[in-house]
Amino acid sequence: MDQDILVLYYSRSGATAKLARLIARGIEEVPGMHARLRQVPPVSPVTEIAQPPEPEDGAPYVTREDLAECAALAMGSPTRFGNMAAPLKHFLDGTGAEWASGTLAGKPAAVFTATGTMHGGQESTLLSMMLPLLHHGMLLVGIPYTEAALNTTRTGGSPYGASHLAGAQHELDISEHERELARALGKRLADVARRLEANA
Repeated sequence: MDQDILVLYYSRSGATAKLARLIARGIEEVPGMHARLRQVPPVSPVTEIAQPPEPEDGAPYVTREDLAECAALAMGSPTRFGNMAAPLKHFLDGTGAEWASGTLAGKPAAVFTATGTMHGGQESTLLSMMLPLLHHGMLLVGIPYTEAALNTTRTGGSPYGASHLAGAQHELDISEHERELARALGKRLADVARRLEANA
């Protein structure tokens, strides 16, 4: 029976969603692993307006069951002033019950992001997403320098996680190195989850 790895993201322009799909492809290159794509809904300053139960496009909205059922988690967000976007933070702020019960403890996790500018806070955003995952007791997985593209990329990609330089107007497509590193991160996350399950 396949194990599900949750690929959870927020994406406004579509760049982070593209990375999520590439990470999902990498996950599914590992036998017995399946990627479960989910997104968080946007937040609004007008709190009385509720989002529809399903988004108009893209992956379904995440549920607490997705967290409980996953063998691992890949989490992504666009950069907002060097930090994760508010919708993802809002979702994480509501996971106190999962923290208290240890739902995610001991599961591997990875992070990914997209920015409009070259030095737009990719690494600090990746680190900001790691902090709540550490509090949940998750085991962080990055991209090692044994991945050749990490030494040659001139766009996105870092040892902290996969990333994409989208351009100020979202005009830049995902580069070959970014594509390669996103798939490598998904594959590595899935492989770690598979090994942990085998030794449980």
